[in-house]
Amino acid sequence: MFPSRPLTRVATLMLVGVLAACGASSENTASTGAAEATSGGAATAPSTTASGSSSAKSEAAAFPVTIKHAFGETTIAAKPERVATVAWANHEVPLALGVVPAGMAKATWGDDDGDGILPWVEDKLTELGGETPALFDETDGIDFEGVANTNPDVILASYSGLSQEDYDQLSEIAPVVAYPETAWTTSMDEMITMNAEAIGMKGEGEQLVADLTTQVTASAAEHPALQGKTALFAWVDPKDMSKIGYYTTGDPRAALLEQVGLDTAQVVKDNADATNFFQEISAEEVDKLADVDIIVTYGDDTGELLKTLQGNDLLATIPAVKNGAVVSLVDNTPLAAAANPSPLDIPWGLNDYLDLLDAAAAKAP
Repeated sequence: MFPSRPLTRVATLMLVGVLAACGASSENTASTGAAEATSGGAATAPSTTASGSSSAKSEAAAFPVTIKHAFGETTIAAKPERVATVAWANHEVPLALGVVPAGMAKATWGDDDGDGILPWVEDKLTELGGETPALFDETDGIDFEGVANTNPDVILASYSGLSQEDYDQLSEIAPVVAYPETAWTTSMDEMITMNAEAIGMKGEGEQLVADLTTQVTASAAEHPALQGKTALFAWVDPKDMSKIGYYTTGDPRAALLEQVGLDTAQVVKDNADATNFFQEISAEEVDKLADVDIIVTYGDDTGELLKTLQGNDLLATIPAVKNGAVVSLVDNTPLAAAANPSPLDIPWGLNDYLDLLDAAAAKAP
């Protein structure tokens, strides 16, 4: 899901659920150097865009643009004609705004047909009629050569786990828009606004945020049973029940649960200042989860995960486990990937996701 440097197995599972190759170390905290990127080399051909001439003039007038991020700030001198994106979902911002990137990360998790493109992205590419972007295989790290070969004018990575080394090497290719503060904790709204501004579409990005907020609010209204229930987006390894992990509200998955009206578990609130997107507690501390009505996690559709949880003397005491209110997102499927909200997967899969949450809420007292 988040391609780049390989992580430990546990860190990989934290990011994508199961068996996904991950991005640059998610536990890296970025230094705040004063690095400043300037505009890249001459483009050989523009990215496909749906913008008209008057719109293009307006966008060009917005430059130069300077964007602050964890590694300092990046100045983009002129409107980018060729856009490259790395890591998870950054490419969905230009696509949602009608711009087809020259290159983007290959999907290695949640891809339903093995073409390296998630279904909602494929739908958008078909709608726009553009050529399929070059796909960067980031299983073993950022594909620097692949990115360079697309001759980008800007590289979008506002939602990523870039290390300082990654950032520096990418900056030799083109200006890089990195994450605001901490790896993998950029909200969807921040990703949209940062990436949109970088390509000269700040106003359109703000409107996209507003439109998506409206969609989420409308979908939540169709699932009133979620209101007042307390949810936890968790990770449990069936082979090691000695601990349970959970995503903090710094992670978009947990933030989405709040946005649709679910209450945040107290254990998450108690760690609201955590800089990491993921925390763990010992199974012996299970009393900290006494308020959890619904658990969302990655697993299977056979019910085996729930049986395993209910068979554990400690974890079986969690209300969500006791009542069977566990949403098991089937590993490596598009819907599991869509639980991490992005500009294109919200209209594609949010209602289906909330239907699963609704069914779990019905089991909670």
